Amino acid sequence: MHAEEAKLEYNTLNVWKVQGKGGFRATSFIYGMVALENMGFVANMVSLVLYFWLKLHFELSDAANTLTNLMGSAFLLSVIGGFISDTYINRFHTCLIFGTVEILALVLMTIQAHDEKLQPVPRGKSSGMTGRPAVMFYASLCLLALGSGGVRGALPALGADQFDKKDPKEAKGLASYFNWLLLGSVSGALIGVTVIVYISTNKNNNNWWKGFLITLVSTVVGFIILAIGKPFYRIQVPGESPLVRIAQVIVVAIKNRKLPPPESPSELYEINEKESASTDDKIAHTEQFRSLDKAAILPKDAEPLPWKVCTVTQVEEVKVLTRMLPIIASTIIMNTCLAQLQTFSVQQGNAMNRYLGSFEVPAASIPFIPLLFMIILIPVYELTFVPFARKITKHPTGISQLQRIGVGLVLSAISMAVAAIVEVKRKQKSLKNPLKDPSKDISLFWLSFQYGIFGIADMFTLVGLLEFFYKEAPSGMRSLSTSFTWISLSFGYFLSTIFVDTINAVTKKITPSKQGWLQGYLDENNLNLFYWFLAILSVLNFFNYLYWATWYKYKPEDTNVSTMAKSVSISGVPFLNTAAEHTEETDRQNAEHTEETDRKD
Repeated sequence: MHAEEAKLEYNTLNVWKVQGKGGFRATSFIYGMVALENMGFVANMVSLVLYFWLKLHFELSDAANTLTNLMGSAFLLSVIGGFISDTYINRFHTCLIFGTVEILALVLMTIQAHDEKLQPVPRGKSSGMTGRPAVMFYASLCLLALGSGGVRGALPALGADQFDKKDPKEAKGLASYFNWLLLGSVSGALIGVTVIVYISTNKNNNNWWKGFLITLVSTVVGFIILAIGKPFYRIQVPGESPLVRIAQVIVVAIKNRKLPPPESPSELYEINEKESASTDDKIAHTEQFRSLDKAAILPKDAEPLPWKVCTVTQVEEVKVLTRMLPIIASTIIMNTCLAQLQTFSVQQGNAMNRYLGSFEVPAASIPFIPLLFMIILIPVYELTFVPFARKITKHPTGISQLQRIGVGLVLSAISMAVAAIVEVKRKQKSLKNPLKDPSKDISLFWLSFQYGIFGIADMFTLVGLLEFFYKEAPSGMRSLSTSFTWISLSFGYFLSTIFVDTINAVTKKITPSKQGWLQGYLDENNLNLFYWFLAILSVLNFFNYLYWATWYKYKPEDTNVSTMAKSVSISGVPFLNTAAEHTEETDRQNAEHTEETDRKD
């Protein structure tokens, strides 16, 4: 970046931090929007499998795969929203544009669910979806994936922009922001999985259009609230394309691959203080991926032009993103487990005793139990655990983001083991009930164990990932980086589809019944073995995560390039080494400041 461009960017970043803008007053509009939009989104996540199966006459495994493919596509497309908001359109307008696409999708879904002429003829197979119903169905799903994914790619970073992490007081607010964002999300989700799901599945599954209509109205109101908050937002102006900056480093490193490395990192090219308005956003040199350092070697008598040489900061940005990749990969299995709770666990609930007295609980409403746990535990975590842990660890957020993620991975493995045990109990009881008297089946609330444990796991991991990717990301790539959280979810859903298809294909050949583990009715298949498979895989994945979390080197916060301060690496087991994430003086001052603020409060 040239000196004039650097000064313009610095001035722009200072202009958007205006008195009276930002902070929790600004994010309150975002919390409201997230709650209303998530009402319908989560209700769809947990109930669409029943809509595809019972209303659109998909086969059981096809219904599960269609939903996981939809969710996987939605989260994968968050990358588009993140990229656009970092490069072309600010995050606020990106949310509104993709929100309009999401609203259009919900309009199409409502119309199709209401008009029987636009629904497929019952054939027992997904191939029955042909002609105009198929066009409308898949168009609505594509628009829903694009719209909801784009919003999720830009919205978390928009809220996080309302806090300056270099200000000790606002840094504390940034840590809290992600917790309260999750609280707003699960509060809306709780209404969705109870009220909206109940309305949708009532009257023999003939009220789906009413559920979609409520989802449509709540989503519209949510985006109106987001728009009303515009005067209070700090809106960051998009900068240079992150993909171009990444490409420049790779290309120049390849061009310079035969050049000898410098004797000292201080010889690598960087914009000095006189050329740049500020060094706040500069990143100090690190020793990992040293082959990329050759992109910052300026040949003798050469002009420092783009595609000829890159700054140390630009090279370190690519290193940061590269170091994030194993962390992303280590959370995919957990999200594969999440997919089962939204598909097979819902189908389990449909085959259990769903009566609470005289009231019949919709099977898709069972996630209200973990959501209720989370609504209670998030404030407890934020208001009680974080201040307590902060005094012990001296860490501004109590425990580090990687530690939160690790706790979630452990709990997800436990959740799958519990799910396998519950399924064995459900199946044994059901086989002793040939007349299928609901009163003789085990209660739906047995599923609350696996849902509850996984809900707590999600509370730790989702917030940990969002905060980790935002804080570690270069300033011009924060939307793109936070979308990595959704990429992990996306790959988890797609991997679920692969697992289901592969396990069915393999076990069909080796089982005496010639039927796959996950084919046919629940009483005839081996869903419990699939859960055990995921539990064992989750345990192995946790040890894989431990390795990468130990290996990861954190990005130094504020460094002076001339000193070339070394980045900090976690040593030993990361869940015991709580203070190792940030040992720089600035972070210690932040922690001391937040403690003093707590005492004053």
